[in-house]
Amino acid sequence: MSLDLPLVWAGLIAVAVLLYVLLDGFDLGVGILFPFSHSREDRDVMMNTIAPVWDGNETWLVLGGGGLLAAFPLAYSILMPAFYLPVILMLAGLILRGVAFEFRFRGQRRGRPFWTAMFALGSILAAFAQGLILGGFIQGVEVADSRFAGGTFDWFTPYTLLVAAGLVCGYALLGATWLMWKTSDALHGDARRWALFAGVLTALFLLGVSLSTLVVHPLVAERWGWTGDGFDLARFLPLSVVPLLGLAGLATVALGVARASHVWPFAGAVLVFLSGYAGLAMGFFPYVAPYAVDFRQAAAPDNALGLMLVGTAAILPLILAYTGWVYWVFRGKVTPEAGYH
Repeated sequence: MSLDLPLVWAGLIAVAVLLYVLLDGFDLGVGILFPFSHSREDRDVMMNTIAPVWDGNETWLVLGGGGLLAAFPLAYSILMPAFYLPVILMLAGLILRGVAFEFRFRGQRRGRPFWTAMFALGSILAAFAQGLILGGFIQGVEVADSRFAGGTFDWFTPYTLLVAAGLVCGYALLGATWLMWKTSDALHGDARRWALFAGVLTALFLLGVSLSTLVVHPLVAERWGWTGDGFDLARFLPLSVVPLLGLAGLATVALGVARASHVWPFAGAVLVFLSGYAGLAMGFFPYVAPYAVDFRQAAAPDNALGLMLVGTAAILPLILAYTGWVYWVFRGKVTPEAGYH
C-alpha cells in the first residue's frame, strides 16, 4: 500500500508550523514582556532563559515555509503575493530581534538601552505580523485561474487586526508562563502577574476572534454548525472537544498562577494554543489556499514528494534529537550567576 504523499506532507508542514508557534512563541513572548521588567538584571535573566534555544526554535519556520514551497508550489505562489507586506514585516522583526539579541549583551552602557528597545520592538513586530497573516489566511484569499487575484491590502481589515492583537497577547502568555518555569524569586513573581494579565486578555481575544470568525466566513460557520440563529448541535457537539480543550488550558493557567506553580501554567498555555490550532485546522482543512485550492490540487508530483520525503526522514529525527538534547542540557532555573553569555 503506497503512501498518500500529499497528505503526509500536509501533516508534516502542519506539525512544523505548530512547533514553530509553540517554541518561537514563548521566546517572542519574552521579548514582548521586556518593557514591563523592572531592571537590567531582570532583562538579562529573561534573555538568558531563551538564549540557548531561540535560534533553534526558528528552524521550524524554515521547515514550514520551505516545505510549503517544495511540496505545494501552487499554494506558495498564491499565498506569497497575498501576504507580501506582512511577511516582510515579520522577517524584518525577526532580523531586528536577532541582531538586538547579540548586540545587547555586547553593548556599552549607552548602547544597551537602545538594543533592549529594539529587541522588544522586533518581537512585537514579528508577532503582530504573524497575526495579520493568520487573520488574512482565515479570511481567505481571492483566486482566479490558479493565481492570486486580490488586492495588496486584502489582509488589512478589522478582523485581522483583532487576530494580530490576540496573537501578541497569546505569545505574551507563553512567554510569561515560560518565565514562571525558568526563573525564581522576584522575577518569578513578576512573571506570575504578567501571566495572569496576559491570560485574561488571551481569553477575551479568543472569544472575540471565535465569534467574529463565524461572521467573517460562512464556510467556517457552517462547519461549526452555526446557523445564524444558533448552533446545530448535531454538528457542533462532535467538535466541542476543541473549545473544551482551550477552556481546560485556561483553567490550568489560572490554577497554576494562583498557586505560584512553575510548570503547570506553561502546560496550560500550550493547551490553549493546541486548542486554537485544532480549531483553525477544522475551519479550513483541506484547503491550503483558503478557500479555493486544497492540498491535493496544490501538491507537487508524487515523485518529487517521495524524493523529498526520503531526505526529510533522514534529517528530521536529527533535528528533533538535537532540539531535545539542547532543552535537556539547559533545563532548570536560570539565575543571574548562570548566564548563557
